Amino acid sequence: MEAGNLLRLNQPPHRLVHSRRFSHSRTITLNVQGEIGYRGMKPRRDWIADWVSNNDDLVRSMPIYVGGLSLLAVLFNRTLSGIAPVADASSSQSRADLLTLGLAVTNILNGLVWLSIRPKSISVVNPNGVECQRIASHLPDFVISELLWAWNSLSDVTCCRSLVVVYDGKCILQTGFAAASLSNGSDAVAVDTNKLIEGSLYQGVLKSASQSYLANLSLYPGKSELPFLPSNTQAVILQPLGDKGIAIIGGDTIRGFTSSDQAWITLIGEKLDATLAKVI
Repeated sequence: MEAGNLLRLNQPPHRLVHSRRFSHSRTITLNVQGEIGYRGMKPRRDWIADWVSNNDDLVRSMPIYVGGLSLLAVLFNRTLSGIAPVADASSSQSRADLLTLGLAVTNILNGLVWLSIRPKSISVVNPNGVECQRIASHLPDFVISELLWAWNSLSDVTCCRSLVVVYDGKCILQTGFAAASLSNGSDAVAVDTNKLIEGSLYQGVLKSASQSYLANLSLYPGKSELPFLPSNTQAVILQPLGDKGIAIIGGDTIRGFTSSDQAWITLIGEKLDATLAKVI
């Protein structure tokens, strides 16, 4: 033991002992003193994209302006050149003008389409429900601590606002926001594990043994199988916990869980499954 400590003390203080490479030639390094360093290309700001984003209405109207100016230019050209206003198929100038008119009208119509079709804005909603925290009383302290760690981690860094963990046919955790009970508005709706397990969502996730992401919950008929979530829950992730359970994660934003969030939730699910399998 003393030789090992002496060896670590004799190491150079700034020697790099760990390096992990990411895309875009970025490198994060960790030295023996625990300091994290970064070197690599700095992100470049896309000025064109920023300008388009800040002038959305102008950009959408631009084809109309271009098309209108093209029409005026054609009429002005025919007026000054002394060409007869009636189109003559034998005249190369008339054919060119007709082609220009067609392109101008196309630009105008394209601008009108751009103005009429706009992406729907996605905003964060406040869950319609009550806050609750129900944890199975028979669980050891270290399991409860890990369940609460998973909840705190998800609620802090993702759009997660509700978390339900069902394992071995029992609901061992219901925390965050839940739907309010009809009989008593201050109480949360309890999870009916029997109905949940019999539903298509639960069975589909366990059968596929892979995560299911309902990015816009309102579009899925299976929403009725999750009555314990707030009525305006925007997105849901169904994460299997081995072959014995599932974690249901409700979010407050449509498509609010990123691909990184989904990968991270998969790892959390594997960790919870390994812990719960020891005691259940």
